[in-house]
Amino acid sequence: MRFAKMEGTSNDFIVTHDASDTDVTALIPHAGHLCRRRTGIGADGMIFVLPPTTGAADFRMRILNADGTEPEMCGNGVRCFALYVNRAGLTGRADLVIETRAGLITTQRRGDQIRVDMGRPVLEAPDIPTAQAGGRVLMKPLTVGDRTFAVTAVSMGNPHAVVYADELSDELVLDYGSRLQAHPFFPNRANIEFVRVLAGDAVQMRVFERGCGETAACGTGACASVVAGVLNAKHGGAVTVHLAGGDLFVGWDGNPGHAVFMTGPARWVFGGEIDVLG
Repeated sequence: MRFAKMEGTSNDFIVTHDASDTDVTALIPHAGHLCRRRTGIGADGMIFVLPPTTGAADFRMRILNADGTEPEMCGNGVRCFALYVNRAGLTGRADLVIETRAGLITTQRRGDQIRVDMGRPVLEAPDIPTAQAGGRVLMKPLTVGDRTFAVTAVSMGNPHAVVYADELSDELVLDYGSRLQAHPFFPNRANIEFVRVLAGDAVQMRVFERGCGETAACGTGACASVVAGVLNAKHGGAVTVHLAGGDLFVGWDGNPGHAVFMTGPARWVFGGEIDVLG
């Protein structure tokens, strides 16, 4: 399989167009080996460039997490996808419509910065999904172990839970994040974002992703965090999100009918070939 190793704010992926839908299914048991950092290529997940199923899209994207699960969307991944199809010679267009399991995503590439229309945030509890019967999930108390957290839930095509903290410690993210992502309140599990508000236009974020553990960045998580902050009046609607892997700029005007926009980098690290079954 020919592939490129790519990263967006240090969230890294194995990207290929050298696979069909049947191949993707066959690769699920091998995702862990391929993503393993000491004995494989090393990545948070795998991204596949496929033909679209609708005439409204230029390409279709599928993703496998490092544990073989398939998420609906990935904000850092879709930026890598947009750069890949250009670098691989699959298109010469800078503006694309990409089909994902979360719907159609539009991207605009300007140099190494890619602006993504992430679509409208999903705010109704059953649609995220959560175990709550209706309404929004704003600062809802959830208990894991000896602590209770105030959680705001948002879907950006995949489920997120945002928690505010004064300090983003390893214990908070790695221990409580791991337990929160599997809380029964989230039937499909959830990515857990821990956020420290720095100013009206800046936050710091760490994330525990379902299927991956802590990652250096999460694009959909950055968007969910800004949406949660606007809903909870924590900051404005134009925010720089500081992540371990770099910065993302996210904008949302607070109107639930309007899209969230994310801008950030993507980078082709190297290309190669691997014998998947070797």
